[in-house]
Amino acid sequence: MNRPTLGEFTAASLRIGLLGFGGPAGQIALMHRIFVEEKRWIDEARYLHALNYCMLLPGPEAQQLATYIGWLLHGVRGGIIAGALFVLPGALVVVGLSWLYAVFGQTDWLSAAFFGVKAAVLALVAEALLRIGRRALKGWVDLAVAIAAFAGLALFGLPFPLVILAAAVFGALRGGRAAAGDIAEEPVRKPSAFGALGAAAVWGAAWLAPLAAVLLTLGPRHVLGQVAATFSTLAVVTFGGAYAALAWLQQQAVETHGWLTAGQMIDGLGLAETTPGPLVLVNAFVGFMAGWQSDGGGLGLAIAAASLAIWQTFAPSWMFIFAGAPFAEAVRKSRIAAGALRAIAAAVLGVIANLALWFGLHVLFAEGGDQALPWGHRMFVPDPASFQPWAAVLALAAGVALIRLKVNVVVVVLAAAAAGWALGAFA
Repeated sequence: MNRPTLGEFTAASLRIGLLGFGGPAGQIALMHRIFVEEKRWIDEARYLHALNYCMLLPGPEAQQLATYIGWLLHGVRGGIIAGALFVLPGALVVVGLSWLYAVFGQTDWLSAAFFGVKAAVLALVAEALLRIGRRALKGWVDLAVAIAAFAGLALFGLPFPLVILAAAVFGALRGGRAAAGDIAEEPVRKPSAFGALGAAAVWGAAWLAPLAAVLLTLGPRHVLGQVAATFSTLAVVTFGGAYAALAWLQQQAVETHGWLTAGQMIDGLGLAETTPGPLVLVNAFVGFMAGWQSDGGGLGLAIAAASLAIWQTFAPSWMFIFAGAPFAEAVRKSRIAAGALRAIAAAVLGVIANLALWFGLHVLFAEGGDQALPWGHRMFVPDPASFQPWAAVLALAAGVALIRLKVNVVVVVLAAAAAGWALGAFA
């Protein structure tokens, strides 16, 4: 493992935070490209192992993956830097745009400006699927696991934890057949239960301290108390990534608390999709609007609510990684664990493919809706008449630039953004 200096790693983490468009699929692809392909700071097996562990956790898996890689390269300092820089650039943009939205209304100009960015992200995700697939699929059994995971999620709507658990059990049963490359060759330090408990206590206290302070001073009925409690719960009950979290958040924010309307929630999701950072940064928009539109609300209360929403959602990642990652690293020498994680890696490829399909359909088609399949699951089906040819052209051009011409990802994203803005201006 080619270890960077702390300054080099910080610069790369900031780059990821600024360019992390496209939700978890795009961000996982971007981290793979920078950390594994370009910098070679972490090898493929270690990256997939970290990703497999993060997929098992509740909350934003892409931020957890960034934190895990930071912890591997520079310990707790690296994990804090990577996790914070993954979120902060996008969070600042979302809060600023939330204020503009609250004051001026619709954000059509933003959608036009980032039309090309979405197309570039689609190409980036496709490139990641090719790269990760070549390494994660080491035989027909791995391919079958990936296809089964994709079908279970996309066609049958199976719960995400059930898909990953089934893959882990299947892989553990085949553990004796794990390839030599799946077993860690370097010495693995034995984890400390005392250290894990200490990390969980420290970071758990840091995570819950704002919640406790708000509840004790303002009470559970105040909008800040409701926001803090809702997003603390969101962080630990939503398995399956951003899209599972958004379904739960919409129910709580729109139906339970009435902080904003369904139309405003959709606008917030569009805003989060077209800005860097995790897709669940829509929580900053929801928190901002909750504070802005509450009785006695205003800019100060809106910023406080948005800050609480951000902290209560993302702070647990440090607790999960600093307490659990040493144990995840320790099992890398176990043949049974290696078999389970190899199967999870194949299943994760199916998960990414499912996210890529969802994202791709929403980029290439302007309209569509959920339709019931014969066995009852509802699946998004696009309206063929709403096909956006310019999105397809930009995505294809970005794919050629990334995959065939090896153009730097920053150049590709900026060029696509400029093209999208130009198309929007002329339209």
